[in-house]
Amino acid sequence: QRSLNAEGILSLQPTVIIGSELAGPPAVIEQIKSAGVPVVLFKTVASLDDVSRKITDVATALGVPNRGKLLAEQTRKEIGVAVALAKKATSKPRVVFLYLRGSTTQVIMGKGSGADVLITAAGAIDAGAEAGVTGSKPLTPEALVAAQPDVILVLTAGLQSVGGVDGLLQIPGMAQTPAGQQKRVVDFDDQYLLGLGPRAGKALMDLVKALHPELKG
Repeated sequence: QRSLNAEGILSLQPTVIIGSELAGPPAVIEQIKSAGVPVVLFKTVASLDDVSRKITDVATALGVPNRGKLLAEQTRKEIGVAVALAKKATSKPRVVFLYLRGSTTQVIMGKGSGADVLITAAGAIDAGAEAGVTGSKPLTPEALVAAQPDVILVLTAGLQSVGGVDGLLQIPGMAQTPAGQQKRVVDFDDQYLLGLGPRAGKALMDLVKALHPELKG
């Protein structure tokens, strides 16, 4: 989304374009607008309170505001149920969210990752954000050991790219963490975890149950 191509997008003959405020580069966005196609960019979701706003904004851009209101209300209720369940948890695990793409891209995510919103709402500690990470920082054995995560949270595609759980546990420093020793790894589909849209409540509920085994009974 940060390296878009105007010609490629316009070749699809869109009647409206929606996207994140991170979309760019700016010159491409202006080129698309100058072609006469309406472009609506939305602010990044910074909290679960923003999810309903995002849904209604998208619905308005698509000309179906009433459907958006209904979907936003349904999602808000699902988020509320998940948050209520999280408050019943007796554990408060330390969670590190890792973004992995093979051996070339391995970073610790912190504040602003999108996952940090769900981790906190799920009644856990985002160890990356707690360590002062905003956005991301390179994954090092020292950073991993210092974070002392009880749970490693990863995207499913990222986990597959390093050879699954066994491959993940081979990353230097992993064996020196409680998560590595207990093999506590939780993975979610990329958009399911980070989309923060209509499925946010369901994703949060799944994360709550994954992080707090005591609630499953």
